[in-house]
Amino acid sequence: MTRSAGCRAVEVGAAGRGDAVPALVFYPTGEPERTEALGPFPVEVALDAAPDPGVHPLVVISHGTGGSHLLYRDLAAHLARAGYVVAVPEHPFNNRHDNQLGGTAEILANRPKHVRQVVDWASEEFDIGQVAVVGHSLGGYTALAVAGGKPTAFPHETPDRLPHPVEVDPDDRVGAIVLLAPATPWFAEEGALAEVAVPVLLLSAEHDEHTPPWHAELVVDALPHTEHRKVLGAGHYSFLTPFPEHLTSPTFPPSQDPEGFDRRAFHEELNAEVLDFLHRAFSR
Repeated sequence: MTRSAGCRAVEVGAAGRGDAVPALVFYPTGEPERTEALGPFPVEVALDAAPDPGVHPLVVISHGTGGSHLLYRDLAAHLARAGYVVAVPEHPFNNRHDNQLGGTAEILANRPKHVRQVVDWASEEFDIGQVAVVGHSLGGYTALAVAGGKPTAFPHETPDRLPHPVEVDPDDRVGAIVLLAPATPWFAEEGALAEVAVPVLLLSAEHDEHTPPWHAELVVDALPHTEHRKVLGAGHYSFLTPFPEHLTSPTFPPSQDPEGFDRRAFHEELNAEVLDFLHRAFSR
């Protein structure tokens, strides 16, 4: 059966501060795709199309700090064409437009709440089966926290300048997580990841300027069942959907890769690898 990627923009009532969480939702549909503009990006989707009936697994993609839900659009559309509902929230107060909570314990607590709220919303809008979370950079932190990790905020992130456990309610609906160049230092305490019992795929970058190798090693050491691959030649931003030529510039680091790295070719591999992992994780 040939599926297209449907897409619509929604606002989900958020926990935490009670603000709405903007999100893009991709889903399988039988309606034809067209080139549509999502922000500054052209994307092949069936905008506001009717979703295919039936049960669909859900994937929530969590972006990095100060990032955008538009930066994982190719992966989201690829998974939708394979039968998944994919919700990509833009985390309030930790995104490209408003990053006032970046680097605070408050955003560490709120991000997992945003994911839970998105899962709640999707469960009402679609017939949802199994649930996975994909996270890049601080989104990797978010995925680990939602899956049972117990983070500790650093002194510079708290009002009283002391380390404190971050209050997170894990979501037992989450049955698998994918970590892309994850930021993990909040899980350095002994036993912080002991309750993460779901399948884990971790892709790290060989030349990561923001989350160096020990971030991935922390997860692999604590969770030996993790499937880990170091992406040779990649940088931290190589996991973002390739930017159009007019947005690609040395003055815009997210558009840049280490010399010689082919981001477009890598994303064909990335999309297939994530889909294969989810199929295997959900068939166990």
